Amino acid sequence: MTKLLASVQNLHEAETVFDNGADIIDVGGEAIGMAGSVESGPLPEIINFVAGRRPVCADASHLPMQPELAQRKVGEFVAAGVEYIRIGLRPSAELQAVIEITRTFASKVKLLAVMFAEEQSQYPQSFLDDLVEAGFHGVMIDTESTLGERLLNHMTPDQIGQFFKLVQSKGLLTGAAGSLEAPDIPRLLSYKPDFLGFCAALRTDLYWAAPIDAPAAAKIRGLIPRGVIRAAPTPTEHQETGLGTDKIFVRDFVLPVQIGAYSFEHGKTQKMRFDVTADVVRVARNAEQLRHVVSYDLIMDGIRAIIARGHVELSETLAEQIAAFILENPRVLRVVVRAEKLELGPGGVGVEIERRRGETGWGGFH
Repeated sequence: MTKLLASVQNLHEAETVFDNGADIIDVGGEAIGMAGSVESGPLPEIINFVAGRRPVCADASHLPMQPELAQRKVGEFVAAGVEYIRIGLRPSAELQAVIEITRTFASKVKLLAVMFAEEQSQYPQSFLDDLVEAGFHGVMIDTESTLGERLLNHMTPDQIGQFFKLVQSKGLLTGAAGSLEAPDIPRLLSYKPDFLGFCAALRTDLYWAAPIDAPAAAKIRGLIPRGVIRAAPTPTEHQETGLGTDKIFVRDFVLPVQIGAYSFEHGKTQKMRFDVTADVVRVARNAEQLRHVVSYDLIMDGIRAIIARGHVELSETLAEQIAAFILENPRVLRVVVRAEKLELGPGGVGVEIERRRGETGWGGFH
């Protein structure tokens, strides 16, 4: 289940996000004594307030890549009693030395490596394996800028999802941060991260330096389900609510696709048009909050993600994969997918399928 990591700067902010259901209290900047000692900042009083009821994380994601400094600060955080430490690891000549110097703490605290999207192509191929060998607990993808640079400006949801899958395949937990906003949450939850981190989205006017706003924190909490996501509502549950279903749709969504069974169709793209309609469980009489709706971004992200995986021989296969992706959302009960090739004649040719949750043969998206 995805956990909410909330970044705070002082005790009052920690109390606010705690009261609004944050799963992990992430303490960063001057609050953890980056420019001085840990004892002089509010980290100890935040730990005392939380008193073991939730994990506390020290955010050292912007610590300079200096092995001796990393050893000293991580040691201070461990002594203070945090459960997690987020360590920023940048591609540099000191990268391996910082990993090696922090491995001595892996048995005492959960180390989360922070990778930076702006520099993702510069990390060595062995990076994740090096983290596993050093005893790291997980890896996050974030942005290096502290001034509101959005992760989704650097990576698509599918690229982020592929990152999650790769990290989890190594036996590590994974997550994302980087000026994430409320509408990003359902898009990323589809890829099952272990945690999502928020700073500006919890604050007044989405400004990273503003104070944390309780309603904003509650809004983010409401979009990340607690506990185990239950299966889709059964017909009985559905009827008892009396609210029925709504439809979300995407029309005339045209993209270049690598598709076709003939040899001459391999290695090139052809235009396809997608029309998708999904029946979703209605959960509020008046949809006034994001948590009340299922966004059409789910459909567009799913189509883009599947197309990005490479060549598909049949339109039917593509339609089935799109339907399965959308039905992964627990509120979707039924989906209709039409996939048309547009370059084989004067009109469109293709397939339309209808799939329902729980019907025989439906195996989900993999």
